[in-house]
Amino acid sequence: MKKQLLILALMATTAGFAQRDTTNPAPAPVGGVPRGAGAFPGLGGAAAAGKPRPYKEVITDKAVTKKGLFTVHKVEDKYYFEIGDTLLSREILTVTRFSKVPGGGGQYGGEQVNEQSIRFERGPSNNLFVRVVALISTADSTTRIAKAVANSYLDPIAVAFPIAAYGKDSASYVFEVTDFFKSDNQLIALDAGAKRQFGLQALASDRSYIQSINTFPINTEIRTVKTYSASAGAPGGFPGTPGSSSLPAGRAAGAVTVELNTSMLLLPKLPMYRRLFDSRVGFFADRFTVYSDDQQKVDNQTFAVRWRLEPKAEDLQKYFRGELVEPAKQIIYYIDPATPKQWVKPLIDGINDWNVAFEKAGWKNAIVGKEWPNDPNMSLEDARYSVIRYFASDIENAYGPQVHDPRSGEILESHIGWYHNVMKLVHDWYMVQTAAVDPKARKMKFDDELMGQLIRFVSSHEVGHTLGLRHNMGSSSKTPVENLRNKAWVEANGHTASIMDYARFNYVAQPEDNISEKGLFPRIGDYDKWAIEWGYRFLGENDVEKDMKINNQWIIKNIGGNPRLWFGGEGRGNDPRAQTEDLGDNAVKASDYGIKNLKRVLANLPEWTKEEGDHYENLSDMYGQVIGQFGRYMGHVSRNVGGIYETFKSIEEPGDVYEPTPKAIQKDAVSFINKQLFATPTWLLDKNILNKIAQPATTERIQTLQVSTLRSLLDGTRLGRLTTSANRFGAGTYTADELVTDVQSEVFSELASRKPIDNYRRNLQKEFVEQLITLGNPPPPVTQQLAPGISITTGISKTTDVTSIAKGHLRSLQSEASAAAAASTDKMTKYHLQDIADRIKKALDPK
Repeated sequence: MKKQLLILALMATTAGFAQRDTTNPAPAPVGGVPRGAGAFPGLGGAAAAGKPRPYKEVITDKAVTKKGLFTVHKVEDKYYFEIGDTLLSREILTVTRFSKVPGGGGQYGGEQVNEQSIRFERGPSNNLFVRVVALISTADSTTRIAKAVANSYLDPIAVAFPIAAYGKDSASYVFEVTDFFKSDNQLIALDAGAKRQFGLQALASDRSYIQSINTFPINTEIRTVKTYSASAGAPGGFPGTPGSSSLPAGRAAGAVTVELNTSMLLLPKLPMYRRLFDSRVGFFADRFTVYSDDQQKVDNQTFAVRWRLEPKAEDLQKYFRGELVEPAKQIIYYIDPATPKQWVKPLIDGINDWNVAFEKAGWKNAIVGKEWPNDPNMSLEDARYSVIRYFASDIENAYGPQVHDPRSGEILESHIGWYHNVMKLVHDWYMVQTAAVDPKARKMKFDDELMGQLIRFVSSHEVGHTLGLRHNMGSSSKTPVENLRNKAWVEANGHTASIMDYARFNYVAQPEDNISEKGLFPRIGDYDKWAIEWGYRFLGENDVEKDMKINNQWIIKNIGGNPRLWFGGEGRGNDPRAQTEDLGDNAVKASDYGIKNLKRVLANLPEWTKEEGDHYENLSDMYGQVIGQFGRYMGHVSRNVGGIYETFKSIEEPGDVYEPTPKAIQKDAVSFINKQLFATPTWLLDKNILNKIAQPATTERIQTLQVSTLRSLLDGTRLGRLTTSANRFGAGTYTADELVTDVQSEVFSELASRKPIDNYRRNLQKEFVEQLITLGNPPPPVTQQLAPGISITTGISKTTDVTSIAKGHLRSLQSEASAAAAASTDKMTKYHLQDIADRIKKALDPK
């Protein structure tokens, strides 16, 4: 399957509303991965013996003919394609999707199976060849170096079709496709990985067939049914996972049947002009290498993925005068007719909301959402139509993929995946984050009006992905925390500058602020409008370098005066300003307000989760959501410790790209975690709730959160980053030794106060010691390969200062623990401190 290629320094994904990319959480690097690599093993393609016959002998009077991209002839039980000379060497995008699937496999009708670009060409011995276009490098055909490029990047021949007959004047070619579409091959079926995942074996040819072939002006749609034999697998395995039992259908019948739809879509004869990718604006990108005669080094050209919006010829001057005009071709999204009626309008509203952004780029009515018409000539699988597909699934998610022309980045269509149970996801988020301020959120089933607004926001987010926009996890950091409590400001501007952020809802707003839903919900914001303007302004330049220079100056002019236009990336790096699920420019302040609201929510959970006949499942679920939200606050704050700000710039802009998080912010972060988490948060240990939902366990959820946060703070990679930052940036940075000292002073505060140490604190102190012991004698660093050419190394070397710092703290802690144990009058405290001292002694002197 063709994957979105992202720039190495800007790698993207995450859970919940994910741009599905299309389904791979670790994107492939830019370049280096040929499209269609591996081609289609097992396709064979050997030409049948014999010469072409007269046209009338092949396409007889019994033929049922349909004209379109390919002229399709059905003669009894055989299918023939007829293509003209004009289609030879034209690129055709093939996209295969599931139409219907068996249950239990985690796949749903409408999801994409694979994607390839192909082209037909004449071969010897009366054959038509199908080549897979592995676009890696290109050159202008008029240059001399184009010959070298052609010699170095030969596209593989995947299939050979014997020509059954020639059309009139030998200007067209007829070939049979029956066996090809019935067969098991990667181009139109499942690849080896998918078959392994589902426990599928050989194709059962007697139960596999072509259901229909329909053809349209620029595309041909092939619907096939394929049945595979399948072993029952080991009992007790989880269906649909590698190495486990097969799908339920396989266990019941020893066979699995899927329906597939393959769209063969003609790519534009003249590719859209490319807009070169810019790291300061969050667009998906594709890439190839461009060669030319006058180069002194190759040009690795990375370009944005976007729709083709161009003015009509008669509106060109109006557009350049600044008047809003309709594009020559609108962007249209249809709603799956399987969608429950009450959610159709919110989904359409979420689509149409983007028009306010397109107006900034000079377009009116650029995008429109529509209900699926009652038209028998239209198919949901037709690649000409973009659709929000509704999946009957318990998955709490939605995703927004798109299919684009790999030569230019032009988006051709999108099939957004909408899982039915995404409503539970938004319900739980909204309840736990806003029930303290919004009475409508205080129940387990929301009114249709509120749920409709939640669906609308998710719709806008996913459509944003299909317009080419990546997540901007840094956007919410450009809103001052106090503005989130300012009713007038937040209702006018929204709590984040981008709906492409994972900012969810305004959990900072307090009850006394009286902020309405308008100030609680995400919306299309300043960044979104700016990004759409960058991607979709029509400049009329066909020279990518000129286009890039114009846009570079435009970015510099605009971004300097408005920090809300900042693109912070996908939130996978070390920049604490770019995180998922966070709000505001100060994580400590925002989280402090959030905890105040969580306390209000927790106190009312038993009442708000009541439903007749419920056996406390609601209470258990929502208590888990409260713990999860509290844990997010700890994560947001701790990310500042060892943080590195990363601000993408061009050379014309002043200042550094990388700088450490200010020391004061890091120290405040550690102080917050010490106070809110390491000092046992007894307010979360509500016995009125816990005694109804959970048996006493060896490890309670609060303890688990304390331990995981402590391990994260004292992680060797984080401490190593602090050490490196101190070396590079000098005095005034927060050091690894200061971090360990600040955490130790709180975790072991009882050593000075001589107070008894409770169970939660004893566990936490043991974990602290074990973590320092590990740091003092670390295992070898581990290098993980994320993708070809991209790796990440975690852990620390024994040669760094981190091991010395750990051993130094262990020595002082051993002495303090021994002295405190001798003075303690509490039996468990004495046992515990003696244990601590013994562990440290053994670690420092194993002999």
